[in-house]
Formats: sequence, C-alpha cells, structure tokens
Amino acid sequence: MRLIQTIKNIFKIEDLRARLLYTLSIIMIYRLGKYVTLPGIDPAQLENLKSQTSSGIMGLLDMFSGGAFSQASIFALGIMPYISASIVVQLLGIIFPYFQKLQKEGESGRRKLNQYTRYLTVLILVLQAPTYLYNLQAQLPASAFIISGTFFLVSSVIILTAGTIFVMWLGEKITDKGIGNGISLLIMIGIVARLPANFIFEAGARMNGAGGAIALVVEMVFLFVVILGTILLVQGTRRVPVQYARRIIGNKQYGGVRQYIPLKVNAAGVMPIIFAQAIMMLPIIIAGYSNSSSGFVVAFSNMYGFWYNLVTGLLIILFTYFYTAITINPVQMAEDMKKNGGFIPGIKPGRKTVEFIDQIISRITLPGSIFLAIIAILPAIAVKAGVSPQFAQFYGGTSLLILVGVILDTLQQIESHLLMRHYDGLMKSGRVKGRTGAVAAY
Repeated sequence: MRLIQTIKNIFKIEDLRARLLYTLSIIMIYRLGKYVTLPGIDPAQLENLKSQTSSGIMGLLDMFSGGAFSQASIFALGIMPYISASIVVQLLGIIFPYFQKLQKEGESGRRKLNQYTRYLTVLILVLQAPTYLYNLQAQLPASAFIISGTFFLVSSVIILTAGTIFVMWLGEKITDKGIGNGISLLIMIGIVARLPANFIFEAGARMNGAGGAIALVVEMVFLFVVILGTILLVQGTRRVPVQYARRIIGNKQYGGVRQYIPLKVNAAGVMPIIFAQAIMMLPIIIAGYSNSSSGFVVAFSNMYGFWYNLVTGLLIILFTYFYTAITINPVQMAEDMKKNGGFIPGIKPGRKTVEFIDQIISRITLPGSIFLAIIAILPAIAVKAGVSPQFAQFYGGTSLLILVGVILDTLQQIESHLLMRHYDGLMKSGRVKGRTGAVAAY
C-alpha cells in the first residue's frame, strides 16, 4: 500500500525521523504538564470548574489549553497569552513606524519583535493569572484550597506565568529542531486531545436518543463536508483574476511559462475570528462585573443565540477586509511589478494598476469572508440541530481552522523532506499545500 510505503520512506530519512521523534517527545512533555495541578489545590475537588468549562467561552479556553484550564494545571493559561501578545505586536507594526522598520529589517528585526512579544506576554500573564485564580476561588469550595491567602496568590501567579513561558519554549524548540510550527502544533494537540472523549459522549447520546445510528452517521457526514470546505478555504489560492477575463501577469516568460501573481481567497486566515470573538467577550465580562441581567447583555452573552452569531458573522466579514488590507499592499505589488518589468495587459502602470489590483482583492475577499463567517457560526447551528456543545466546537470556528491549517502545514513540511530526497510525496496527484498556498517543495 502507498501509505505503508510512505511511512517507511519517512523513517528512512534520518533527519526527518529525528525531527518527528523529537516533536513527539516535546508533545508528550506538554501533555503530561496538564495533570500537574497548582500547588495548594486539591485535584479531587475540581468538579465545579470542569462543569464551568464544559461549554461556552470557558469551553473554548479549556480546549485551547488542552484541558489544562479545567484541571487548574500549571499550564492552565496555555499558549493563548503569547498569541494575544503576537497579535498586539503585529498591529503595532501598522501604527508605529518603529515597528514597521523592525518588520523590514529581516532576521535582526524579527528577533527584536520576538523579544518584545515575550515581554508583552509576561505582562499579560501577570494581569490574567490573578483573574484565573479569583475564578478558581469563586468556583471551588473553600476546602479545595490547602493553601490560601496572599502566599497562594503570589506563588500561583509566578507558577502560571512560568508555565506559559515554558510552553512557549517547548513550541520554539519544536520549530527549531522538530517538524511544523511549534506554537500552532501545541494548540492543535490541545484541540485534538479533547476530540475522542467528546466523540464518545456524542455517540453515546445519539445511540441512546432519537435517531440512533442514522443521526450519528448524518452528523459525521456533515462534519466531513465542513472539514473539506475548510481545507478548500485554507488552501484557496487563485491565479487572479481569471474569472474577470484579465490575468495579472508579467511580461517576462521563463521557460515559456507566464508568471502569475497568486492571491488567496482567505488571506486573513483565522485572525478575523479571533478579533471578533475578543470583542464579543466584552458583554460577558461586563455582565460578570456588573451582575447585569438586561436583555442586551443576556442576548450577547449567549454564544449559541441569534444576535450573538449575527453580530459575530458581520464582524468577521469586516475584520477579514481590514486584515487583508493591512497584509496585502497593492501599492507595493504594483511597484514590484514595475521594478521587475511586469505589467497587466490593458492596464496602465502606476495608479491604474493599484486600483485594478485593489478591486480584484476586494472581489475575491468577499466570498472568502462570507465563508469564514459561516465556518465561525457553524458550532451554534450544530447546537441548534441537537449536537452537544462539546462536540459542536469541532464543526467550525477557530478550532477547526487551526486544526486543518496546522495539519496541512505539518504535512507540507514532511512532504518537502521526502521530495528533497527524491521520494514520492504524500499525495498521489498534486502536492500538499499549507496555509501559505505555496506548493510544498523546495
């Protein structure tokens, strides 16, 4: 079989084999850390916390931490503070010229930005860790705390901060010596770790309820269709603008092949969903601090409600255009084309070229943003259709996009090692593409 032969080829390559084993060992360390509970807390009395994180926003946080959040683990805050810091630093590059300069300085600038990101991560952790601990005190009985008071608070903040920094270090080690993007891979492992238990729970509920095996099969078929659509969204790169009767090409032909400028249908990736969810968490935070029970707060605190998902979908479309605008610069593209002797047939160089490229980007971003919004609200639709909230999280949203994107990126790197050493790739026809849309070959 081709699959067995491909696995054999993977382990024939010494460097690839060492990278895979190294990655698996780091993942094992990360998963073991989930079961190390914060000192001073009785692990036998965490039922209330697990109940709180069974669904909703808390359920998402628990998923991204691989279940460590509900275990009151030393890794409870996971890698999300680092992701938040990375987003902030990236946005600073739009506002402040200093950060823009660093982004253009190559490796030295990247090292400085990474250092700023780490400092900001520590600051976020110092603010976020006490909030998590106060939530623990609100959810758990007093008998669950073997140690309490200021000593417990200070020591736990230090431990939670160190735990996230350690997870960051593990991710960087995977990136340097393993296979795939380490940070993304650890997030994906946390998501996958909850899949078997949630599937067994959903299968048991369906088999014992209405519909039985037929309803379970329908759910699995629908999930497969959603995953396939997400793969197409992640890989979607177009030779733009084929569908608009003109093609962006260069006037140089290398080996008789015209040069195209590829543009992704979804250039923003998962970022619009993250931005939208961050904003939609505000009503929940306000409700928690003010104990408000007004209709507005209640409506926008329900993750599976109509108004919450309608506003979330609109925000995702808006942020997709915003993030695409800051990551793809038509002016720069037009200048690069001019420097390399390229042109667009029928379009004058300069301002007209910029306007044409901008128009094409806007046109292909619209269907991508709408599909991204649909993917984001699919968990709510699945819950309304009778799927359990725990299993519905795998029907879309950030979790599914991360899952698909990281798997494709990792497979792309594995295939690159195979092709570089003249072995067959992972796919019989075509090659695996990651989130960059580039063919996975050197």
